[in-house]
Amino acid sequence: MISTLLVANRGEIACRIFRTCRALGIATVAVYSDADADALHVREADTAVRLPGAAPADTYLRGDLVVRAALAAGAGAVHPGYGFLSENAGFAQAVQDAGLVWVGPPAKAIEMMASKTRAKELMAAADVPLLAPVDPARATVDDLPLLLKAAAGGGGRGMRVVRELGSLPGEMAAATAEAANAFGDGEVFAEPYVERGRHVEVQIMADEHGTVWALGTRDCSLQRRHQKVIEEAPAPGLDEALRTRLHDAATAAARAVGYRGAGTVEFLVTADGRPCFLEMNTRLQVEHPVTEAVFGLDLVALQLSVAEGEPLPSPTPPAPHGHAVEARLYAEDPTHDWQPRTGPLHTLDVPDEPGLRLDTGYTGGDTIGVHYDPMLAKVIAHAPTRTQAVRLLARALERTRIHGPVTNRDLLVRSLRHPDFTGARLDTGFYDRHLDALTATPDDATDRNLAALAATAADATHPRTTGTPWKPHTGANPPRTPAASTPYQGSRFGAWRNVPSQPQTRRYRGEPDGTEHEIAYRTTRGGAIEAPGARILTVTPDHVTVETDDGVTHRFRLAAHHDRVYVDGATGSYTFTALPRFTEPTDRADPGSLLAPMPGTVARLADGLVAGATVEAGQPLIWLEAMKMEHRIHAPASGTLTALHAAPGLQVEVGALLAVVQEEPTP
Repeated sequence: MISTLLVANRGEIACRIFRTCRALGIATVAVYSDADADALHVREADTAVRLPGAAPADTYLRGDLVVRAALAAGAGAVHPGYGFLSENAGFAQAVQDAGLVWVGPPAKAIEMMASKTRAKELMAAADVPLLAPVDPARATVDDLPLLLKAAAGGGGRGMRVVRELGSLPGEMAAATAEAANAFGDGEVFAEPYVERGRHVEVQIMADEHGTVWALGTRDCSLQRRHQKVIEEAPAPGLDEALRTRLHDAATAAARAVGYRGAGTVEFLVTADGRPCFLEMNTRLQVEHPVTEAVFGLDLVALQLSVAEGEPLPSPTPPAPHGHAVEARLYAEDPTHDWQPRTGPLHTLDVPDEPGLRLDTGYTGGDTIGVHYDPMLAKVIAHAPTRTQAVRLLARALERTRIHGPVTNRDLLVRSLRHPDFTGARLDTGFYDRHLDALTATPDDATDRNLAALAATAADATHPRTTGTPWKPHTGANPPRTPAASTPYQGSRFGAWRNVPSQPQTRRYRGEPDGTEHEIAYRTTRGGAIEAPGARILTVTPDHVTVETDDGVTHRFRLAAHHDRVYVDGATGSYTFTALPRFTEPTDRADPGSLLAPMPGTVARLADGLVAGATVEAGQPLIWLEAMKMEHRIHAPASGTLTALHAAPGLQVEVGALLAVVQEEPTP
């Protein structure tokens, strides 16, 4: 019987496993890097053990240190979570060799599925449907498009889509380098790239007594950079024959490797409804909550029970009920190539409503660092129908208060409300087709300007020193203000009539699009705030109520941190940076300067890249790794590389000068 469990992971998944442990009366042990010393998973554990260092390679990927930590803390079992060492057969064996219970599949099963190429050979022998592999050395135009994949990889690392035969050698080299850097194994294989395919997977749970459950399907087609963003269960729009075929194939895959515990068999379903095996994830998946919601199960509790040698509760799984949808909330900017964002997370407040679930590794006051995945939280909605679940999740995200780095929250809301998603027209090319429209600046000038007016009213009524937050209001609300006599006119308020004084103005820059707002207002002798076309009904440092001339009342919640003001309303959330009254000149980098778009580590340079080299516009020059993602930095123009400050392994801060390209003169 497991009495104390160490979770060899961090963040959201560690917190989620601890939640089940508390319900089962199991004591918990966390491990943490120096960068995670104050992290939520450390605060929630009963005991915590430090892994000296900050980078994953020095901490969470050091299996020897994790096993030593488990023994030192008196843990009797180890749960790997997902990522890091969760699919490392050597680590699984080391845990068991130390006399600890491994909460995961047999090490042999992990090893058999660790290489995608060897896994496909094994699945072919088990009659699991596959895509035929393509030899890159013999590929022809008829084989295009191709998908290059790292044999030992996951999470989109080492993957490339090749549409032109001439680019195949370069993309193979790039995929090989990324795979070697990310997984220590540069093996890459090629297979046909399926246009408009759906990513559908089957959750497996198996015990050591011969029972294998196929727990329905999940659709994970909405992906960016080959990483999942929105998942749901059951996968919509599949006929019963296809569901049965997927369940049977997943069960056959599990039995072929003598599987035990929780796992996922992933398939690509072609446009004509043909399933093709992709891989088997020998661990708990990030998206497991949607299956838990639909089947009424705790998969972590079942993992622990199976690890203790118990049989599954019945020969067949329980019946599913309703529909569940999960959205991954990331600290990243979809409008700038999904660049991860770091910094203080002042507020993370997701509505607590029936049917909603929040899995997170952060709370307000935490800091998002540069070393790990930028996922802040998973928000899950469960309802009787898909339409209800999607609507519930979209509205919950819209009402979520997030103060700090830029996130993908608005993209998630718009994705959930897009006609292709609501109509279940799903495939992995969703963001390729719709990203520009989904990230376009919204046509919400009136709402945005009302939010800026609310910020102005709060600051004018309760002035604060720059760099300090507003203090909560404890006094009575000011009196209602009579309506102004001129109509509301957008970001710059119009003329005034019948008022004794000239209006004052405040300027803000909207984040992240940079739109400037100039708000005109006047303060009456009674201390109330008036603006053309809108009047302030009530104002405190953290709540403002605005009424427009059409009689509609708008309520806003406010918070200020340094020079940023966060304004949350019923229809959206806005971030404003206070601007000086007069624009001040700013220093700019020299033309052709390549600056680091985020903090990170230089992973590699283009072959032969040295000062004096000739480069072409758009040519990838530098690869920067940050938060488990690799980002290419391209030449801004054709010309000569006059300076190179980047080198592999160099850690850089945001804005650091990496290189300079002198553009060729126009003939």
